[in-house]
Amino acid sequence: MKAADINNTLIEGYLRLLENLSPSNKLDLISKLTMSMKTEITDKKKSFKKSFGAFESSKSADEIIKEIRDSRTFNRQIEPL
Repeated sequence: MKAADINNTLIEGYLRLLENLSPSNKLDLISKLTMSMKTEITDKKKSFKKSFGAFESSKSADEIIKEIRDSRTFNRQIEPL
């Protein structure tokens, strides 16, 4: 079974479940589904934009470089031959 066939089967099943709802309940469901779609779209846009950008810090570049160099540790031991 193809993905499109599975989706159509699911949609038909949901429609059979929902056909007994009152018109006001159907409208309420439509509005909630619409709101969920709008929040998904805005969340996806925000997460995409968050993946780009510069490193933010109140320190200068020289301070950050010095901090990185100072935090380095060397534990190399030279073994005699």
